[in-house]
Amino acid sequence: MPTEWLSGTVIENHHWTDQLYSLRIHAPGVTFEAGQFGRLALDIGEERIARPYSFVNPPDSDSHEFYSIIVPEGPLSSRLEALNEGDAIWISPQGVGFFVLSEVPDSDSLWLLSTGTGLGPYLSILRTADPWKRYKKIALVHAVRYARELTYRDLIEELTQQHKEQLTYIPFVSRESSDGALAGRIPAAIEDGRLAERAQMAFDSERAQVMLCGNPEMVQDTSSLLRNMGLARNRRSAPGQITTESYW
Repeated sequence: MPTEWLSGTVIENHHWTDQLYSLRIHAPGVTFEAGQFGRLALDIGEERIARPYSFVNPPDSDSHEFYSIIVPEGPLSSRLEALNEGDAIWISPQGVGFFVLSEVPDSDSLWLLSTGTGLGPYLSILRTADPWKRYKKIALVHAVRYARELTYRDLIEELTQQHKEQLTYIPFVSRESSDGALAGRIPAAIEDGRLAERAQMAFDSERAQVMLCGNPEMVQDTSSLLRNMGLARNRRSAPGQITTESYW
C-alpha cells in the first residue's frame, strides 16, 4: 500500500512580506513533474490538517520549496508561516495536477501569466530543460498589488540572464506606480495591446500557448478575453491554446 505521507524537516522559512512566505523542506523520496502541486500537513490536536501547495523548485532539487500567502482564517497557512528551521512537517510523496508542460502543445511562443503566489509553478517549470527546447520565446508575467510583492526577483533575473534570447519578464503592479512595471490588470493590458507590445509576442492561436495561474477572477476574465480573440481551451481530447490553474 502506498505511503500517504513522508516526514519532512523545515530548512528555511523566508518571509518576503508580512503576508508572503516561502517554506523550504528537506524530504527525500518526493517525486513530481514541474508545475504540479503537493500537499503539506501538520498534526493539529488530534487531526492532520493538509492543504495543496505548488512546488517552486525543479524536480531534481535536493529540497522542496512552496510559496504561500497567509490566509487569516485558514487552519494551516498561519501555522506554516510560523514554522522554524528544524521543525517537522508532513508532505505527500507524489505531486498531483495537470498544470504541466507535458499537457501543453508545442508552439513558437509561451505566455506564463500569473497573479500573486501563482508565480510558483512557473519558477519550477522554467528551471527544467523542457520549455527552452520547445518554445522560441517565453514571457513570464507576474501581477501583484504592490511592488514589494514582486518576489523571487533574483531568481528571475538569473533565469533572464541565462536565456536572454528567449525569456522576457513583465511585472504588473495595480495599486501604486512602480518603475518598469505595467499598471492595471492583465486582461486590460491584453485587450489594449500593451502586453503584446511589451513582450514583442502576439496572442496568436496559430503560434502561441497561454498558461494562466492565480486569482480565479484573473483566470476567468483572461480566458474569456482570449477565447473572444480566437484561442481555445486546451483539452486532451481537443488541444487548444489556453491552460489554466486557479489559486484558491
